[in-house]
Amino acid sequence: MKTLFKIVFVLILLSLALGYLYREPIKHRVFAQITQGMFVAVDNDDFDPGPAINSHFPGLQATYQDRSITLIDEFKGLNGTAVIASRSFDWCPYCMRQIMQLQENKAGFDAAGIGMVAITYDDPVLQQAFIEKFGITIPVVSDVNALSFKTLGILNKDYNTGEFQYGIPHPGMIVIDPKGKVVGKLFLEAYSSRVSAAASLAFAKTALGLDPPLAN
Repeated sequence: MKTLFKIVFVLILLSLALGYLYREPIKHRVFAQITQGMFVAVDNDDFDPGPAINSHFPGLQATYQDRSITLIDEFKGLNGTAVIASRSFDWCPYCMRQIMQLQENKAGFDAAGIGMVAITYDDPVLQQAFIEKFGITIPVVSDVNALSFKTLGILNKDYNTGEFQYGIPHPGMIVIDPKGKVVGKLFLEAYSSRVSAAASLAFAKTALGLDPPLAN
């Protein structure tokens, strides 16, 4: 009996050690499984929160690099700006996967003269950990008080003050022209689905008049 107990004990310790040693590969495998099939080619539902098309973008009330910001001018490109509202880069796998894919396609946005800026409710320290780990160069700003999401009309009201997820937005993208006018939006009701980076770029270019309208 003692021998059996020792064997079981050693196996448990070995399992824990292996789990710790391979925690990152395991995490990435689970991450990939969860987010499989999350990307779609078009915004195909009627969910449409956020500022109205042709309205003036109301700005932000957020934190960037240890300072408060209200304008997006420093992030805009020659032809416009894409504001990416995300839930969290700390715990939301869909948000993390989306911004990683957008990062992979950043050169296309740059070539089109479209600046990008992402915003989440995460504390800047948590954002920075994600940014450094995955090499994100897209600017990321923090809306820990949900002021920006309230102003933009995209705050998720399913959660109350004090709840862990209070302050998250409905995830999506707002396209703004160089004069600050909202010219396009991509919001899907299902938080687990996102328009792919390539399709988002094509949409933004069309909304900004850089390409002919997409065929239906």
